[in-house]
Amino acid sequence: MWNAFARGARRWMAAGLLGSACLLLASPGAARQSAPIDQPATVSLAELPAQARVIHARIRDGGPFSYDKDGSVFGNYERQLPARKRGYYREYTVRTPGVRGRGARRIVCGGAPRTPDACYYTQDHYTSFRTITP
Repeated sequence: MWNAFARGARRWMAAGLLGSACLLLASPGAARQSAPIDQPATVSLAELPAQARVIHARIRDGGPFSYDKDGSVFGNYERQLPARKRGYYREYTVRTPGVRGRGARRIVCGGAPRTPDACYYTQDHYTSFRTITP
């Protein structure tokens, strides 16, 4: 009797594991939109929304920015960008027409505030990034 119970339990566990694996593979977060951390996908400045191009220019001009959080340290907790010391990255809000508040779009730059080494654009609140190219 115990063997029959054990066989049934193993079947249920196997089915549960298989189902969990299928859910993980099918979830939207499983298919990352950005390239590996070492080589994020790219987007040209001209391809960015107009609001992002304005913010990119303001970053190089030193402002002004619309939100108090603009220019604050970005922690890279999601580890979507190359690893750097804390304080290397700064984030800036890109307005989204029709959205109240800050929305999900950001530009994150690394290096000196007015002359960054690299800038990245995200339209999905840090889930994926693309390196901004000239």
